[in-house]
Amino acid sequence: MKALHKAIAEFAVTDLTLVIEPAALAAAQRSLDSAGLLLLGEVHGVRENPLIIRALMRELGLTSLALEWLDDLASLIRAFLDSGTLADHEGLWPGDGRITAGHLAMLAERAAAGPLDLVMFDGITGAGWSWAQRDEAMAERILAAAGPGARTLAVAGNAHTPTRHTKLGVPLGARLARQRPGVRDIRISYAGGNFYNFEPRQFRPSTNPPPQARLHERDGDLILDLPSASEAIVPQRPRSWPLLAR
Repeated sequence: MKALHKAIAEFAVTDLTLVIEPAALAAAQRSLDSAGLLLLGEVHGVRENPLIIRALMRELGLTSLALEWLDDLASLIRAFLDSGTLADHEGLWPGDGRITAGHLAMLAERAAAGPLDLVMFDGITGAGWSWAQRDEAMAERILAAAGPGARTLAVAGNAHTPTRHTKLGVPLGARLARQRPGVRDIRISYAGGNFYNFEPRQFRPSTNPPPQARLHERDGDLILDLPSASEAIVPQRPRSWPLLAR
């Protein structure tokens, strides 16, 4: 835990310059106004992910954030935000990159800046659950927490956030769209670089990377281009219990 505390303290929560095109900004605001939700699909384990979350929350005036973290962590994270001390918990150490030192530093910065309503919507899965059943359960937790009048940015792995069916089945985004018509999803497009998901990995480099981070509409979809990704500091230790379905 000492190493994790040190990594959190050393993470620089800085402004990420994000250009938001007017049409994309209007679409994101409509999603929040009509559905109370805006979805963000990430690849876990990228250092810039929490800075993107922070930039979107600031640009859109949001104080409510939902994360694909184990719901058992809720009281522990709230205690961390109140005290600055992070207690140990098995759920902090999945190693898949959804929890990073940068996320924890960003949450502390946001909580210090003003009110922060934080929702964690993953949970222990049943032994025989399918991928779609896990997504259904996650969608139900989001809906239960983000009630009428809420304006919440919900962040998950990018396989879960599409608002239509995919080859994997019915993702949580599509389930949310049934209950909250008008909800939109943003997909982060990584033009190259590195990330950590159980081990160091690389994105396939783009032949034409964008000059800066930019949120725009393309063929009816909301895309956030990131010029280059860097590997996050990911809490990890060998797992001895069936924490999460991958």
